[in-house]
Amino acid sequence: MSKNTGFFEKVYEVARLIPYGRVTSYGAIAKYLGAAGSARMVGWAMNGAGKFPDVPAHRVVNRKGLLTGKHHFEGTNLMQQLLESEGIVVIENQIQEFDTLHWDPVSEL
Repeated sequence: MSKNTGFFEKVYEVARLIPYGRVTSYGAIAKYLGAAGSARMVGWAMNGAGKFPDVPAHRVVNRKGLLTGKHHFEGTNLMQQLLESEGIVVIENQIQEFDTLHWDPVSEL
């Protein structure tokens, strides 16, 4: 088992709490977990989240609201389609009204 397994599970636990129709960033999850400099590690965790259907990885984006992880989803635009099915507007891989939709686990949990 990888030494990252514990951290990845914590990332998945936080991701499972992201409300429907909201998004968060890799960095916000890292900060909540007390690892503020580990946004990239959260990204690695999200890359493997496909094994866990209950982890809404499509709701985790970069700090500017860009769908930087979209290539880890099957199909051409699955990440965008999942977000749009929740009422989130995405134009050119950018979540519109990101500041309004951003869910910050530090202040919300």
